[in-house]
Amino acid sequence: MWAEGGETAPRRIGLVEDHESVAIGLAAMLAPESDLDLVLTAGTVPELLGAAANSAPLDLVVLDLRLADGSSPEDNVRALRNRGVEVLVFTGADNAFLVRAAAKAGVLGVVRKSEDVPTVVAAVRRAASGEQVVTTDWAAAIDGDPQLSNVGLSPRQEEVLTLYASGEKASRVARLTGLSEQTVNDYLGRIRQKYADAGRPAPTKTDLYKRAVEDGWLPVPERHPRP
Repeated sequence: MWAEGGETAPRRIGLVEDHESVAIGLAAMLAPESDLDLVLTAGTVPELLGAAANSAPLDLVVLDLRLADGSSPEDNVRALRNRGVEVLVFTGADNAFLVRAAAKAGVLGVVRKSEDVPTVVAAVRRAASGEQVVTTDWAAAIDGDPQLSNVGLSPRQEEVLTLYASGEKASRVARLTGLSEQTVNDYLGRIRQKYADAGRPAPTKTDLYKRAVEDGWLPVPERHPRP
């Protein structure tokens, strides 16, 4: 996003949070950051979307999982993403079911309210740029879901998925497996179709990474200890 004169405009952030102290706290965390601008705060998703309709598009919405209106995380995430806005969950992370519901609806990540300021700011910055925020809370919640449908990948499909989802390009996967790049892409198409048929769509590479973690093809990411 660019402003006039070639300068990078700040990312526009919305917050859905019904505890005033938390909203004030996040605003204070982001205030010193010239590339992040908390422009809208609301207690519910409909309220935020109503206010956002009369403003420039948001780059990210930071969403609390437990709201006083009784709305479900899954419905809230879908409502936001249907309006073209990506979501970062900001929570106490005390309920794995709620985290799991949000993760399955397509959030970019989960960050605890108890994290230190640099960690929270870094997560918001990363998500506002459209990048995945992979944490142990997010990965452990989806990894522990007993209701995930088995998609029945073949051993070769598992190999292609693991390499591709771990960050390799299709051309590199082809070299590592001895397949042609077209065959790798065909495999990826079939893998995506199998996940879609199982009710676990994976249209993007980030989604494939999530599915690979969920199904145990890739390890749950570890939290690196602070120095």
